[in-house]
Amino acid sequence: MAASLGSTTVVTHVLVALFGMGSWVSVNSLWVELPVVVKMLPEGWNLPAYLSVLIALGNIGPVSVTLAHHFAPGRLRERWLIHAIQGLAVGAALLLALFWDRTAVVAGEPHSVGFLALAFVLALGCCTSNVSFLPFMYQFPPLFIRTFFVGQGLSALLPCVLALGQGVGQLECLNGTQPHYPEENFSATAYFWLLLALLAVSALAFLALALWHRPSAAPEERRPSKDGVESEESFPLQVDGGPSPDPSAETVAAGERAGPPAAAAAPSFWTRRNAGLLALLGLSNALTNGVLPAVQSYSCLPYGDLAYHLSVVLSNIANPVACLVAMFLLCRSLLALSALSAVACVFGAYLMGLAALSPCPPLVGTTAGIALVVLSWVVFLGLFSYLKVVVGSLLHEAGHSALVWCGAVIQAGSLVGALCMFPLTSIYQLFHRGVDCRDNCVA
Repeated sequence: MAASLGSTTVVTHVLVALFGMGSWVSVNSLWVELPVVVKMLPEGWNLPAYLSVLIALGNIGPVSVTLAHHFAPGRLRERWLIHAIQGLAVGAALLLALFWDRTAVVAGEPHSVGFLALAFVLALGCCTSNVSFLPFMYQFPPLFIRTFFVGQGLSALLPCVLALGQGVGQLECLNGTQPHYPEENFSATAYFWLLLALLAVSALAFLALALWHRPSAAPEERRPSKDGVESEESFPLQVDGGPSPDPSAETVAAGERAGPPAAAAAPSFWTRRNAGLLALLGLSNALTNGVLPAVQSYSCLPYGDLAYHLSVVLSNIANPVACLVAMFLLCRSLLALSALSAVACVFGAYLMGLAALSPCPPLVGTTAGIALVVLSWVVFLGLFSYLKVVVGSLLHEAGHSALVWCGAVIQAGSLVGALCMFPLTSIYQLFHRGVDCRDNCVA
C-alpha cells in the first residue's frame, strides 16, 4: 500500500511539472527562435520589438481573469479556463508550424501577419496562465506548487535545449574577419512542430490531473470572508499527498447556503508580511522576466559565443534546480528572503553594468571575465528562482485568492520590467553590440 501511494505521488509530481511546463513554453520558444526567423521575415531585427508589444497586449487576459475573480468570486471555473487556454495554445502552435512564414502587404509594407497574429494568441495564453494555473494548484498540498515551479523552469530550459540542438546563433569567422552563420540543423518549421508537441504533452498532463484527481465528494462548507462572500482562503488542505477538491467547483452553491458574516471571520490576506512577499515577487519577476533578459546578449556576447551559450543554458538549469532545493529547504523568514533578493540584485547590477559598457566591458578577452559573467547569470537567476517558488509556497498557505494575487503580481512585475526596458533598448538604443569577428575594443 505504501509503495502504491508513493508511486501515485511520483506520477502526480510528474504530471504537475509537465502541466507547469506548458505555462510559458510558447513565448520562450518564440524568443529563442528569433535569430532564425528574422532572416526570413520582412520585419528583420525589428521583430523583437513587435514581439514585446504583443506580449504586453497579452496582459488583457490576466486583467480580465483577475477582474472576474474580484467581481464574481467563485463563478469562474478554473479547470475549464485552463482547458480553453491550452486548447487555444495548441491550435495556435499548429497554425504557427503551418503558416509562420506567410506575409501580407499592410499599409503598403510587407508584414509577417501569420507569425505576429499567432504570436499574440500564444502570448495571450501564456500571460493568462499566471492567474489560472497557479490558483488551480491550491487544491494540491503545498509541496506540489514547488513542483509546478520546477515545470515553469522547464518551460525556459527545454526551448533553449532545442535551440542549441538546432544550432541557433553559431558563428564562424572566415579569414579571421568575415562572419559566416552556418545553416541550422533543422528548420524553424520543425522547431515549431516540436513546440506543438510540448504544448500537447502539457495539455494531456493537465487532462490526466483533472480526470484522475476529480473530486468524489462535495467540498466542506467554507467560512465567509469579511466581505460576506465565500472565501477560498479558508479551504482546508489535505496532508496525505493527494489533492483537495476544486476550490471553485461549488462555490456558488456554498454561497447560497452562507449566512451573514460570522463574528470570527477569516483573517485578512493583506497583512504586512503578505504585502512584503508580493513586493519581493514583483521585483524578482520584473528583473528576471523583463529587465535583465533584454540585455543578456549585451552582457555576454563581448566575452564570446561560449560565454553567451553557457550563460543561457546554465542559468536556465539553475531555475529548476533552485525549485528542487525549495522542496527540501523552505525559508520562511521575510528578512532572509529580502537578504537573498538583495544579493541577487547585486549580481543583476553587475550584469547591467556589463551591458551598459558593451562592447568593451571589464576583463573582456579573459577567462576570468567569462567565468564572472556566467557565474553572475547563474547566481542571479538561481536566487530569484528560489525566491519565487518560496513566495508561491507561502502564499499557497494563505489561500486560493492569494494564489490569484500571486499570479497577477508575477505578470504585473514582468510587464513593468519589459515596458521599462523597451524604450531603452528599442527606441533610444542605449546598449550597443560589437561587430562580429572584429576586435571592438581597439582604439
